[in-house]
Amino acid sequence: MYGILVTFASGLIVSAALQFGAKLSPVYSVVTGIIFAVIVYIIVFKVVSKKVQAGMEIVQRDMMANRSEKAIKSLEALLKYAKWQPYLKGQIVTQIGSIYYLKRDFKTAFEYLNKAFSRHWAGMGMLGVCYMHKNKTADMIKTFDKAVMVNKKEPVIWELYAFCLEKIGEHEKAISTLEKGIGKVGGHETMEANLELLKAGKKQKMKPYGDLWYQFHLEKPGAIIKQQTKAMTGRKKTIVRR
Repeated sequence: MYGILVTFASGLIVSAALQFGAKLSPVYSVVTGIIFAVIVYIIVFKVVSKKVQAGMEIVQRDMMANRSEKAIKSLEALLKYAKWQPYLKGQIVTQIGSIYYLKRDFKTAFEYLNKAFSRHWAGMGMLGVCYMHKNKTADMIKTFDKAVMVNKKEPVIWELYAFCLEKIGEHEKAISTLEKGIGKVGGHETMEANLELLKAGKKQKMKPYGDLWYQFHLEKPGAIIKQQTKAMTGRKKTIVRR
């Protein structure tokens, strides 16, 4: 990390200059060097953060305008700052992978999401779904376990985990996962309703989560509407003629 190296080097140089050049006490020189290093780190962090933030705003505008390819190029351009700030590369790579996933380019998405930043719950969820589709159950569970551990207050990641477990036939584990999630989130009406559905042997109703759910491409909004329409029109009314 260039940022850390520059910070360490600047502090060391100042400390050495004060001790051996100005003949000041070692303690004073070291303390001053540390303070200077902290100041340098803050300046570097702010400069890099400002540039990254400006770049992310461009990415957001491109995504809103449905210019996904341009958004990906903008994110790739931001990777040059990854050497200056910890965890930045993981965040950018996860964003790129998420865009490919949204485009249904799952193969390319996996290549990026496989290096996902664990605190990006949506990216981790997409990675978990990719493993599910690859029939790599152990990797799927490992990914979701990591995701819920660092995003324990996010209802959708718990719901997604339970949904995928149910999909691969792990019914009891799906129930226990959702129960644990409700405890971590601190009570949640939709989660509690879905838990009762699972216990009754029925499918979770994810529509309340809207686009946060549909981004995983496990259900289509149109398909759910079609199911609801079918349920409403399933019973034929008996017309009594007089």
